[in-house]
Amino acid sequence: MAEEAARAARVLHPDRHAMPRPARRRLMTVANQKGGVGKTTTTVNLAAALAMHGVRVLVLDLDPQGNASTALGVEHRVGTPSIYEVLLGEIGLVDAVAPSTASPNLLCVPATIDLAGAEIELVSMVAREQRLRQALEPPMLDDLGVDYVLVDCPPSLGLLTVNALVAAEEVLIPIQCEYYALEGLGQLLSNIDLVRSHLNTQLHVSTILLTMYDGRTKLADQVTSEVRQHFGSTVLRTVIPRSVKVSEAPGYGQTVLAYDPGSRGAMSYVDAAREIAARGALMERPTPDGPQRNGR
Repeated sequence: MAEEAARAARVLHPDRHAMPRPARRRLMTVANQKGGVGKTTTTVNLAAALAMHGVRVLVLDLDPQGNASTALGVEHRVGTPSIYEVLLGEIGLVDAVAPSTASPNLLCVPATIDLAGAEIELVSMVAREQRLRQALEPPMLDDLGVDYVLVDCPPSLGLLTVNALVAAEEVLIPIQCEYYALEGLGQLLSNIDLVRSHLNTQLHVSTILLTMYDGRTKLADQVTSEVRQHFGSTVLRTVIPRSVKVSEAPGYGQTVLAYDPGSRGAMSYVDAAREIAARGALMERPTPDGPQRNGR
């Protein structure tokens, strides 16, 4: 009970439990071509948890459904400046950024329904896989002052997801604690390898988060054990439980941290964000004399 109380205090009083900023900016694509594994839920709740605890975060909503935009309280009706216009080069990234109602430290580039046609429009464009990377030039992100960029991908391996993989350095994969969730993982990893070989040599899977864990089933434990055995320390220690509150929050246009900050789901996402932040603080940072470990 004491541990639960301490975790709740970190959620309810974020100003007293600041998370460390990364040694250098982290660009992370949240990807899994299987639907329903918690990509958007993971993206918005990790972003909100980091932002609430003093880290500045930018979320790019690359899913035409716009669920991440909804959860972060950002307008995404047709006509709203969005990631669609950014990809086509019609506007700059800064012109599409909107503040989130979840935290002053949280920004979002929304997705409108126009993004549904972007896959077709991008096909004929020069350097079609590089459009998002070109929009995320370091000076542009420096102006926004963000520590993390999280990209929420659609549940497919089309051009939008390829753009997200080319633009990022890291991939965060949410894996549902069910057998079917593992079946498509091999295909995703193969595609990540292809992107790394031909388009983005810096890309790597840095983080795996187990979601929708149901401790009442043996299957959840089996999947958890198998994933940890295969991927080792890439898998976060924190596991996101199956939670009614996590499922209800999007219906109110909120993250679970805003909807019910004392719930198990909210506390688990804060714990996961803290793990990610701790890893980020230990990353190598560039210096004039070459790479250097943070704090040395």
